[in-house]
Amino acid sequence: MVEYEEIIKGVYKQLTSSWNERNAQGMASLFSESGKSIGFDGSISKGPEEIVSHLEPIFRDHPTAPYVTKVKEIEFIGDKGAMLRAIAGMIPPGESDIKPEVNTHHTLVLELIEDEWKVVLFQNTPAQFHGRPELVEQMTNELREQL
Repeated sequence: MVEYEEIIKGVYKQLTSSWNERNAQGMASLFSESGKSIGFDGSISKGPEEIVSHLEPIFRDHPTAPYVTKVKEIEFIGDKGAMLRAIAGMIPPGESDIKPEVNTHHTLVLELIEDEWKVVLFQNTPAQFHGRPELVEQMTNELREQL
């Protein structure tokens, strides 16, 4: 399965690069037909078409911030499944540093479908660490190392 790790990291890189490029179609094309995306605000989109229709107005109407990411682990689930866990921060437009208030955990569940790794679930969970500011600072510093 080690040979698949770089491919899976590549899928995640494509997903976050598509976000950074404000490319809804690019993001959605990485999902399986039944794939789900759970956004930072908790909204759920199911399937590539719904993902595109959810993201296009966001990209059109809001100056979305690009992600800075770091893959933390990849775990295989049987022969055709994998889970990638990463941390991500965002640099608001016009700024040069990560905004700690929007740090997040990214979880990607992927399935090998006809020799192609497809996203079955992408979940974007806020990493606010209520009452533990040292953990926010630790995550932010870890992400700053990626800049």
